[in-house]
Amino acid sequence: MIKSTALRKLAFALLLMLTAGTSTGATPAGQYSTSGDCDGFPRVDLKTAPGLCVGLVATHLGFARGVVALGPDIYVADMGGWHRKRGRILRLQAKGQGKPKVLLSGLDEPNGLVPGPDGSLYVGVLGKVIRFDPKAANPSQSVREIVTGLPDSGRHPLIALVTAADGTLFINLGSATDHCEKDDGSAPDPALPCPETLATPPRGSILRIMPGKDAVDARTVKPYATGLRNDMALAVLPSGRLLAASNARDYINSADPSLSDEELPHEPYNRVEPGADYGWPYCYDSKLASPEYPTFDCSAKQAPTLLLPAHAAPLGMLLYRGKALAGLDGQLLIGYHGYRAKGHRIVSLAVDGQGQPLGEPQDLVAGWDYAEGAHPQGAPVALWQMDDGSVLISEDHNGTLLRLAAQH
Repeated sequence: MIKSTALRKLAFALLLMLTAGTSTGATPAGQYSTSGDCDGFPRVDLKTAPGLCVGLVATHLGFARGVVALGPDIYVADMGGWHRKRGRILRLQAKGQGKPKVLLSGLDEPNGLVPGPDGSLYVGVLGKVIRFDPKAANPSQSVREIVTGLPDSGRHPLIALVTAADGTLFINLGSATDHCEKDDGSAPDPALPCPETLATPPRGSILRIMPGKDAVDARTVKPYATGLRNDMALAVLPSGRLLAASNARDYINSADPSLSDEELPHEPYNRVEPGADYGWPYCYDSKLASPEYPTFDCSAKQAPTLLLPAHAAPLGMLLYRGKALAGLDGQLLIGYHGYRAKGHRIVSLAVDGQGQPLGEPQDLVAGWDYAEGAHPQGAPVALWQMDDGSVLISEDHNGTLLRLAAQH
């Protein structure tokens, strides 16, 4: 969940104390105790589904967010904390066995990292999407703006991305507020539309953009879907169907004490319908009127496909393909970043070819509560399947890169 500015600064200061310096994944981190081997990396003591294990690939990666593997090279977006001009793009060679090398620096809170054409990489930074060539002699000289005019303020300014098979980009534009509260924190006027939903482009929406030779101004693009508070976890099926999991609001009990902040609202998982409005901030869960908008008619809004646990904070999603991790072929892997009891874990969700759930999420990596002398609380962000079928997991609060693999 996104913190206030003061809490962001405090969290980042603590992070700097924990993640100063650089190391390879060959030695255990100060925060993670390792024992034994997990497919060539030091094994971390976490609960996994049978036949799987988690290995420690790299530590001291700053505020690690997006991750992409292209062949033997792994790229990580270090957001640099909640401060501008401190973000970096790192490269780890030899499938993570090499030391991190800084390719780009001075970026504004990079988050989304996805492959572009011809071996390039797209990076979502505040207000725009850029592309660069990671193999260039000087990668910084290859940087080009691909999308401009994106919002860069408020509670959820980070840009999450996913690419479709035809090269289009889906871009999450998170809400500027928690539930459209006013600047002083008071409740919105229920008789008026939420101002940020009328912005250009609207907050709490997803855009679909085909990158071209010239940068696309997001202010000229019609939203692909709206009423989505902050869909940081995105995936595209081979059919082209977009899947998204959202971070729902906080402190619903402050507006209605009869509602449980621990249990409500749920985090929506959606098979995103083009042109649909999913109801934020007026509605929550399955077409229920938000307490700030008690008389709002939610019947015309799009209902969520599935309700995930409250405050799970899904930040990463991956459609797993292959047999390397037994039983996961065709399933969705979703990283829960949340600090509350239902968060800090990775789950698997069986779905059909159009993303319709075939059951309930099952724990894949769990037992990630803080354990002194063993491991920190899990903070999974991005997921990426490598060519060998293993899955990379970035962690922002812990500055680490982990790898889910078969236990041999």
